[in-house]
Amino acid sequence: MLGWVFRPVVQRLTYRRWAYMVIGAVLIVPFTVASVLVVPPLLNVLLPAPVGQELLVIAGAVIVVVLGSSAAASFIPAARVVEGTAARELLGHGVPEHAVKRATNLEARWKTCQWLLVHILIGTFVSFFTLFVPLALVLSFAAPFTGLWLQVGTHRFTVPTGWQSVWVPVVSVIAALALVHLVNFAGWLLTRLSQILLSPTPADRLEELRIRTEKLAERNRLARELHDSVGHALSVVTIQASAAGRVLDTDPQFAHKALSAIEEAARNALADLDHVLGLLREDVPTTTPQHTMADVSQLLDTMRQAGVQVNAEIAGDLPGLPFAVSTEAYRIVQECLTNALRHAGKVPVTLIVNAAGDSLEVEAANPVPANTATTQGGRGIKGMRERVTVLRGQIQAGPDAGMFRVRARIPLRNGGA
Repeated sequence: MLGWVFRPVVQRLTYRRWAYMVIGAVLIVPFTVASVLVVPPLLNVLLPAPVGQELLVIAGAVIVVVLGSSAAASFIPAARVVEGTAARELLGHGVPEHAVKRATNLEARWKTCQWLLVHILIGTFVSFFTLFVPLALVLSFAAPFTGLWLQVGTHRFTVPTGWQSVWVPVVSVIAALALVHLVNFAGWLLTRLSQILLSPTPADRLEELRIRTEKLAERNRLARELHDSVGHALSVVTIQASAAGRVLDTDPQFAHKALSAIEEAARNALADLDHVLGLLREDVPTTTPQHTMADVSQLLDTMRQAGVQVNAEIAGDLPGLPFAVSTEAYRIVQECLTNALRHAGKVPVTLIVNAAGDSLEVEAANPVPANTATTQGGRGIKGMRERVTVLRGQIQAGPDAGMFRVRARIPLRNGGA
């Protein structure tokens, strides 16, 4: 029982809550001062002299103006940040994390208004007793000797001297303990209330979901970039290094050519990797090494150097393609060639690219060796589907009469928008 009575006295959280209550009372000071200066003269103008000069009317008008101006100030978006930060720091971890975020919609601002008014009212109530109870406690120990307990303005609270006033310190200690428990309860009540008034609104939750979805989409895009660019380079490096190792002594010229291809592929992979890492660090890259369909001839040369026979039929204005379509189509072509090299070896690949009309069509086909298991596609095929879907296109990929064929069609108008 004694532990329950005295525990709030030694808890740091109690005094942090107390500070938050005092802040609530302090918030209305500038509004109160302004109202006291403005309201009485205004009442004298708007109301008859006897009514406009009554103390009760003036006090009521001041209270209404103070609360109204405080409520209006709470609709400032930054007000929620200030209130929420103070609540998180002083009331404890029960306050939602979302409390420190700006109010971006009307519902959140209305809840912030309610929170601020509750904070002011409870804070004023607690601060009123804070002004008198501690002072009365200190003076109560001298009251049995002096006969004066407390003086507020011209009002004096006197008590008899001697043993007849021993009850004064006892009552003051009880009142101080009651005030501590009142502060603790008010802090607990505000913490529980914050979970209603400072929690995310449905609109806030939708916005958080949108941001989370965008981040997930960005992560998937970066994963596709790494898979397509670095995966392609590693496939070329692996094939070329293996070929160079086998003919190093018998055909030094071919080995030298293979090593040059390895160097070029590794350099391109490093450039792509640096670009992706820059995006992950949210840096502004100094260069943009994103390849487009204008670079497809260089890609074909790299594959031919790796020993892949590529028969390409390219038609249309590739440099004039929309940037989004051009970059994604380049990755699709790169993935098709890389998959052929990785899964089928150095087999002939037929590539058809047609950029005429209102769409870009890409078709790649390569024979599938009899001893090679064919699937409907792994991460590479999935990545190509995602790229085409984002651009509102269609793609088909899979075995077709002994060939592995990929057909993709990307609309230029929607894709470039």
